[in-house]
Amino acid sequence: MSTVIVIPARFASTRYPGKPLVELRGAGGESRSLIRRSWEAASAVRGIDRVVIATDDDRIRDHAQGFGAEVAMTSPDCRNGTERCAEAIANLGLSPEIVVNLQGDAPLTPSWFVEDLVAGLRAAPEAEVATPVLRCTGRMREDLIADRRAGRVGGTTAVFGHDGRALYFSKEVIPYAAGNIAPDAASPVFHHVGVYAYRPAALAGYATWPEGRLEQLEGLEQLRFLERGRHVLCVEVEAKGRQFWELNNPEDVARLQQMMLEMGQN
Repeated sequence: MSTVIVIPARFASTRYPGKPLVELRGAGGESRSLIRRSWEAASAVRGIDRVVIATDDDRIRDHAQGFGAEVAMTSPDCRNGTERCAEAIANLGLSPEIVVNLQGDAPLTPSWFVEDLVAGLRAAPEAEVATPVLRCTGRMREDLIADRRAGRVGGTTAVFGHDGRALYFSKEVIPYAAGNIAPDAASPVFHHVGVYAYRPAALAGYATWPEGRLEQLEGLEQLRFLERGRHVLCVEVEAKGRQFWELNNPEDVARLQQMMLEMGQN
């Protein structure tokens, strides 16, 4: 087996309890749950051998099985999605070449984001983990800044070296850039897309390490890899006219529904 997508989903989210079961209305007026839309996004990716939803909650399991998804039950002690992915792969006894973590709050993730991510990791044997980044326009950058000013935890930003190796991830908008940037112009800020591709050894090792200090401060699971000196590759992806946002807060429901309406996504 070559590539497996795992979608970690938990009911007891601190910021948004029950988030995976929240209904999102598409452009055609049909409402489907967040977890179902995320599963459908994963199922549209080419070159994937298996898609599994990993959860510790019977309500999510029953709902997911109801629309035909494969479900792996995991411990409620998993501290984040990466740990849940590691446990799901171990419980299922799988030995894939690459494990993809498509987080269950990103149903607008285009299939080519994941396809380019997997290709990027395969082309970089020195990398242990890869994650996509999307260059922000001036408008996207201002949306991120507005979220922070309003006290909302919005998207995550990434900075990386000339070779794509990640230097840092933050919920603050980094790097700082003075002055205004035109709404449709490219900015120096990269939005971190909440998807990861792991080599199995790195994923298994992650679950054995204690939480890192920066990971705890930022609330970003990928920082555990950086704090351990692991090679995380940032793979730049292109929006190709598609809008992208994760569902982080209740306010994001309306934002995602508006995006689906504008893109004609049912």
